[in-house]
Amino acid sequence: MNYGQIKSHFQDLLNRSDITTALTTRFIDQSIARIQRQLRTPMSERVLEVTLTGQTESVTLPSDFIEIISLYHSEYELERVSMRRYRELIGNVFTGKPQFFTRQAEKLLLYPQPADGKLVLYYHGEFPALSADSDENVLTQSAPDLVIYGALSFGADFYLDNRAELFEGRFNQFLLEL
Repeated sequence: MNYGQIKSHFQDLLNRSDITTALTTRFIDQSIARIQRQLRTPMSERVLEVTLTGQTESVTLPSDFIEIISLYHSEYELERVSMRRYRELIGNVFTGKPQFFTRQAEKLLLYPQPADGKLVLYYHGEFPALSADSDENVLTQSAPDLVIYGALSFGADFYLDNRAELFEGRFNQFLLEL
């Protein structure tokens, strides 16, 4: 389903004459944000490949980043370490094949610092944003019912609708199916 179809189906199920376009959009956006916080499936997996051409201390995470799955340099998976352990390691600064990484805000800090090769980050990312009614993403194509019932749950809370428990139950059922 595209964004417009989801909005229309949501409004049909909520069945209120006082629902506005702005509220419909807000509830659907809140539903998608909630799904992104909870759902970890192949449909949210992403890959970032970075070709290194000089000594590299860190790599910036992509803007759609949610959670790391794994990080590789060439064919070797790097081990995630605590910031404390990373600070102990960097006392011996040298370049080479990285073995460890830690996260600091929007950066992945590498140790040892690689000078070349390819860094591959497997991660869970946000679904592309929806703005035009014709917009779709993998979530709206494969689980529009999850998006709709999440939005209905937010709508029921807003309107103090007695169907809130039903909507929340259906949302959780669809989430478990995925």
